Amino acid sequence: MQFIFEARDEAATEALGRALAEILPDGTTVALDGPLGAGKTRLVQAIAAAAGVEPGAAVSPTFVLVQEYHGARTIVHIDAYRLRDEEEFAALGSDELFAAPALVLIEWAARVMGAIPRDHVQVQIAERGESSRRFTITACGEGYESVIERLMAWQAALRA
Repeated sequence: MQFIFEARDEAATEALGRALAEILPDGTTVALDGPLGAGKTRLVQAIAAAAGVEPGAAVSPTFVLVQEYHGARTIVHIDAYRLRDEEEFAALGSDELFAAPALVLIEWAARVMGAIPRDHVQVQIAERGESSRRFTITACGEGYESVIERLMAWQAALRA
């Protein structure tokens, strides 16, 4: 199951982040992919802000690899860009991170796809212009079809 959202500007990306923060259940792993500068970190920041994380706390974890943010919800933010392989990813303690009652957001997830839970939510981001983006959100495995259904209902309400 798949949901496509066309964000015309950064405000639309923030709205999507708020919706995801509300809709995604704790324990969800979100695999974020897209080219450099596509907006992976920006979407994470929008989700974190909506989850009550202090403004400015969510930053790209490229050099530290894993950040944990606490607000109304716990968010684990992982950047796999600098990792050599799935084994190095596993060495970060990924099994414990996936077992935590948190929302786990992984940037550059394609680099470690074999090491993430089979059941997850995939977010592919494509640049459509200077500030516009296309977000393709896919329910992978079991249990996330309701996330896609709720996103579709959210989008329908926006259009009404």
